[in-house]
Amino acid sequence: MELAFLDNKHPEILPDPQLADSSGLVAVSTNLGTERLVAAYQKGIFPWVKLKDFPHYWCWYSPDPRMLLYPHEFKMSRSLKKTLKQNRFKIKIDQSFTEVMRGCATAKRPQQESTWIEPEMEVDYTRLHHQGITHSVEAYWGDELVGGLYGLAIGRAFFGESMFHRMPEASKVCMHQLVEIAQIHGIDFIDCQVSNPFLKSLGAREVSRTVFLRQLENATQQSQSVINWSELAASCN
Repeated sequence: MELAFLDNKHPEILPDPQLADSSGLVAVSTNLGTERLVAAYQKGIFPWVKLKDFPHYWCWYSPDPRMLLYPHEFKMSRSLKKTLKQNRFKIKIDQSFTEVMRGCATAKRPQQESTWIEPEMEVDYTRLHHQGITHSVEAYWGDELVGGLYGLAIGRAFFGESMFHRMPEASKVCMHQLVEIAQIHGIDFIDCQVSNPFLKSLGAREVSRTVFLRQLENATQQSQSVINWSELAASCN
């Protein structure tokens, strides 16, 4: 495989994700850009790492297998059921998108030395938020943001990017809220990208890239999300 170098003059042009190497790496670029980001997610590709060494390329991936959470397969733990019954957190939508990104960027994670959420990523994903494409689900303890998740909503798909918590169960409550929204509005899947034990505990499972791309094409035939996020945000205030 010859690694693709993405052309900044034509950000919408991306390689076939099936051409990715064994790690899922399919392309590199000098920058992100909102147009390229949307085109990439619609094609099953996402930016994951910015190289530390010069020339600091962004690396674009389409892993095989792909980790997906189908809303009807969501698993609720006893601790989450207890937390929901206690109504411990106030859940809001799209009230503090950039703060959620920063919470994810600064969260300590096992076996991870540093974050992949670079300042440039925060800028471009926030621009997408202003365009109505990226969204956040947030958990508050009083007035304090204590957990959240964010991602992109395109058609009948939600592409989860990251989550964080500062209190136990806060991120799980956000995921539960996202799953409820997905079930109500007919979201086909929540893309979780790559496997980890936490995602498995929530019911996410791996599918082949071929299966994922077929489901992705079906779910993103229309670019506008099937969810009215502005209405949801207003109802959560």
